[in-house]
Amino acid sequence: MKEKLLERFITYVKLNTRSDANSSTIPTTKGQEEFAFILKEELEQMKLLNIYYNQSNGFLTAYLPKNSEKYPAIGLIAHLDTADFSAENITPKIHSNYDGQDVLLNEEEQIIMKVSEFPNLKDYVGQTLITTDGTTLLGADDKAGIVEILSTLDYFLTHPNESHGDIWVAFGPDEEIGQGADLFDVASFPAEYAYTVDSGRVGHFEYETFNAAQATIEIDGTSVHPGTAYGMMVNAIKVGQTLDSYLPQNEVPEKTKDREGFYLLHDFSGTIDQAKMVYIIRDHDKVKFEERKQHLVESVAKLNQELDRSRITIQLKDQYYNMGEVIEKDKRSVDVAIRAMKNLSIEPIITPFRGGTDGSKISLMGLPTPNIFTGGENFHGQYEFITLEAMETATQTLIEIVKESKNE
Repeated sequence: MKEKLLERFITYVKLNTRSDANSSTIPTTKGQEEFAFILKEELEQMKLLNIYYNQSNGFLTAYLPKNSEKYPAIGLIAHLDTADFSAENITPKIHSNYDGQDVLLNEEEQIIMKVSEFPNLKDYVGQTLITTDGTTLLGADDKAGIVEILSTLDYFLTHPNESHGDIWVAFGPDEEIGQGADLFDVASFPAEYAYTVDSGRVGHFEYETFNAAQATIEIDGTSVHPGTAYGMMVNAIKVGQTLDSYLPQNEVPEKTKDREGFYLLHDFSGTIDQAKMVYIIRDHDKVKFEERKQHLVESVAKLNQELDRSRITIQLKDQYYNMGEVIEKDKRSVDVAIRAMKNLSIEPIITPFRGGTDGSKISLMGLPTPNIFTGGENFHGQYEFITLEAMETATQTLIEIVKESKNE
């Protein structure tokens, strides 16, 4: 298993599949589509059924047919794209039998991943560490998930006497920009529950996510010569700063944790006469989430009343919701995953996810879809890493999930 895992992973991470939030195509980048067709060939060689690349949503789907009526159909899902970080000319580096010391990523540029900054490296002594060369991300998020799903299929294909239900797989686009799952065709993916294979270190498992919204605020100022500005100038930038002061100053990402929600001023640009602010609003609790949105709307209204005229407009858009509301009604996916991990002596690390996954949206479509680990760490940057052993453990966990899914 290890050799094939490593071969696939190294091959796939070299492909630039970075998504693009400014693109209107599906997928948003050509590299994702090209990768989907590479995977399509792999699935065809495996002789899976119903292999289909959907041009309208960018998802590649297929299934391995059941050999037992005692198991439900389950789904395994991973995303094709990588995050908004340098992804051209990715050069993975393999550090065999890692010694627990600082890792020299790039000798020429003296880029070093230091244990003092990343003490989690000490957890991987003796393993086969895979890193970047310090100039790009690695792409273990989520190419590790993809190779682990393929390796799970390999296992059941080479162990035909192992009983299982239909195993559906889906590889989709644009997860990193939060829009790929919007078009997922859940009706054509007849699993009873599924998993996104997209979390971090071994043991991580999430079935609660944030409720999420985005607010776009535009401010109309009045620019006049500063020498004659008295009583006339309205500085749109200063208005924006005032608006931000109306929000709870401790309810921001850098001051919240666990189940605490927040407001994040994500973008702020402008001049005296025009300014634009983009907030993201997050909370696990649906009632508090609605209260946060309402507070921002009321803050805009209050400031408009304090100005000489209504100068501020706000547009609110919900992005995704807490999958926990759906999964609580059918916790088979959770129970099975926990049993599978414990069978392998893996201690489940279950926390409310301070973000969202494709499973957030897919769960709300009616298919319970929690998120399980890939084994990687430090995603979305130059210090991303994973070990071969962690990917093998993730694969063994997916295999065990299939085995544990037997209907009781």
